[in-house]
Amino acid sequence: MATVAVTDDSFDADVKNSEVPVVVDFWAEWCGPCKQIGPALEELATEYGDKVKIAKVNVDENPNSPAMLGVRGIPALFLFKDGQVVSSKIGAAPKAALKAWIDESV
Repeated sequence: MATVAVTDDSFDADVKNSEVPVVVDFWAEWCGPCKQIGPALEELATEYGDKVKIAKVNVDENPNSPAMLGVRGIPALFLFKDGQVVSSKIGAAPKAALKAWIDESV
């Protein structure tokens, strides 16, 4: 499964009401570290398949979702399980570190 683009309007349906854990990546086109972790998140989305959903929210186009979670810097990653935030991570990290973070939270 590839990453899923999520908007403010689809956030509840795609993230909070998901049957599987969801990693939400708050990012922006102009953000260098966001572009740095993008390929790793795409690879992880494929590796996890339908066990974990990896969603991307463009903060410039969707300001309400990051505001609701108090996002102050990007990239900001939040892991949702059963509609609740169970873990969060701010800043870029290598693929192995992202995978370890997801594995320990799921």
